[in-house]
Amino acid sequence: MDSDVRRAAVAAPHNHPETRIGAPTMPAEVDARRWESFPLAETLAVRIFPAAARHESPQRFLDEALPLVRATVDARYVGLLHGEKGTWRSIASTGSVRSLPENVLADVLDGERPIVSGEWSAAALYAQSAGGEVLLVRGISPSAGEAVEAVDALACLLGAGLALVRERHQQRRRVERLETVLDIAASWNQTLEMDSLLEQMAQASTQLLSAERASIFLWDRPNRTLVGRPALGVEEGELRIADDTGVVGQVVHTGELRRVDADIVDDQSAIDRQVDKQLGFRTRSLLCVPLRGKGGELFGAFEVINKIGGNFTFEDEAALEELAGHAAIALENTREHEQLLRTRNHLTDQAAQGVQLLGNCPAIEALRSTARRVADADLAILILGENGSGKEVVAQMIHYLSSRRNEPLVAVNCASLTETLLESELFGHEKGAFTDARETRQGKFELAARGTLFLDEIGDMSLGGQAKLLRVLEEKSVVRVGGSVPIHTDARVIAATNQNLAELVRQRKFREDLYYRLNAVTLELPPLRERGDDVLMLAEHFLNEACRRARRKPPKFTQQARARLRSHTWPGNVRELRNQMERLAYLAPGDKIEADELAFILSPDASSPPLFALDLPLTDATRRFQAEYIKKQIKSAGGNMTEVARRLGLHRSNLYRKMRQLDLPADDE
Repeated sequence: MDSDVRRAAVAAPHNHPETRIGAPTMPAEVDARRWESFPLAETLAVRIFPAAARHESPQRFLDEALPLVRATVDARYVGLLHGEKGTWRSIASTGSVRSLPENVLADVLDGERPIVSGEWSAAALYAQSAGGEVLLVRGISPSAGEAVEAVDALACLLGAGLALVRERHQQRRRVERLETVLDIAASWNQTLEMDSLLEQMAQASTQLLSAERASIFLWDRPNRTLVGRPALGVEEGELRIADDTGVVGQVVHTGELRRVDADIVDDQSAIDRQVDKQLGFRTRSLLCVPLRGKGGELFGAFEVINKIGGNFTFEDEAALEELAGHAAIALENTREHEQLLRTRNHLTDQAAQGVQLLGNCPAIEALRSTARRVADADLAILILGENGSGKEVVAQMIHYLSSRRNEPLVAVNCASLTETLLESELFGHEKGAFTDARETRQGKFELAARGTLFLDEIGDMSLGGQAKLLRVLEEKSVVRVGGSVPIHTDARVIAATNQNLAELVRQRKFREDLYYRLNAVTLELPPLRERGDDVLMLAEHFLNEACRRARRKPPKFTQQARARLRSHTWPGNVRELRNQMERLAYLAPGDKIEADELAFILSPDASSPPLFALDLPLTDATRRFQAEYIKKQIKSAGGNMTEVARRLGLHRSNLYRKMRQLDLPADDE
């Protein structure tokens, strides 16, 4: 016989309906002994093995090979049958037969040797195999030699060729399965939401393995519980069981694959029928593999239930193990991502809680209401107010009220930067763009991507800087200094100033087009002197915070001290008040703050303009002061005359009488 043919037959793997790549090969001396006495062996081999080389499908190979076997020995029937538990199934055949000689077939498997009985000849493809495949021939021609030797040689050659085809077929199926698994894993790795990921895993595994259901169980070790999802028929789609329950419990404790076949009674006893009852489902077959993390830690199990059309196979085991490996990586990544999200959200919530626009005066209430309405609107916002009045706090509040709250909030003080430095700061620069540009640097617009960019003191920006800022706001893209590639930016811009921008526009110190581009929404912060009793609320808030840091009990303001706080003009606004309360937290000696202890914060500010001219007679100055004071109280109270009267310590009718005396509009109605 040709040596290449002999080597091909000898190298064929062990034949089994579920042969794995790398299975044991047949001993050479057994093969040689089986075909050497068959005179037509070489004739059949040179036809069988080319057919094996042409086909990747075992069925198509058998459809060609069995007629070759039949023609070689001039038989009336040739069939390849598989026997299991007393039942015989035809894999492929040529010719016709009314009934099978089941006793002959059974004797072949029991005796592990070829048998001839009347016109029937039968031999296992490999005598030492427990695969249950038997070649059955009816009517071997006398010219083929002894029937026993002939059928044995035919089974050997056919088995060797079939093994080669099956190996190649399994390799191709493995490649296809791996490609499918990689595609599935790629989609999993793009999913960073746990519930959606678990749903995808269950759906993909049931389709790939032809199963009815699938679940992923995550191990809650501290509580000795397995949490299975998705679990159909259970509230919230989540099944919680003890970690020693059923097959899944065995897998998470042993770390070994477990398979349950539908037709093996001993296997069925491992299924927890209480879980079936809870799910309203009947488990027939099951395959479960462990889930291990990157460090090898076992953290759960991957289970598929009820193979459609039979039992799960060795190929299914390999496929589920491959899926489980990718699933473990995706689950760990998603879990880490969700942990980072929770941490980020917690930090964001903490930051948001630290941003409070305190006050109950009508102007502050109206400002808070407007801020809530515009927080999610993609509009530029301009915040106006004196120095220290809290413009940055308003910008922070808008950011944390918006859907951008988890993205960066980047602040830039435009007054502290020259035009050249401002351009680099806002738009970034490329390496070597100027003398000190030793490396590429992102600008504030890039850093604030998807978040908020707060431009403080926008009125102090140079005209050149204003032109470049306007271009970015219009085009939604920046170009780094020294660069040429436009970089998209979707940062929301909030600007603030203590200057009168409209007046600056008239003086041609601020671009009119930028002015209208920035103030789509304008929010104006009242100075602290116009916020009435808010001064007392803010003073107590800042004092309590400072005393907590100083680790002392907050002292209380006396009535005289509260009156002096209320009457101060606060040229430095909220910033001045906070600074003074921090000083008191460390310097106030007792548990009460007297009015004279506030003297050091009530000194006049020489730089502040007087409330009225100093050349007026006392009567006129007093009259003018009263009129201005009442007008500011009315504005601070939002026109609520009852509140104004209360603040001034007057009856409402006396307030109106006083206003008429001062020539102020006083409509009693």
